[in-house]
Amino acid sequence: MSELPIAAVDRLIRKAGAERVSEEAAEALGKILSDVAIDISSQAIELAKHAKRKTVTAEDIQLATKTMQ
Repeated sequence: MSELPIAAVDRLIRKAGAERVSEEAAEALGKILSDVAIDISSQAIELAKHAKRKTVTAEDIQLATKTMQ
């Protein structure tokens, strides 16, 4: 189950150009987005730890997304 609000995911899909979005579609995308966000966050945490920091920065997130591509 996604931790993202279904309404927010619905808005993202509509922003991409969809006229109508089923609840199941929004839930499916929300689950995928949550999984990807957790993966990126985990990598960013490791980068912060490697730099001997407890705080995850925007730079850590950006670097984590680059290493996942």
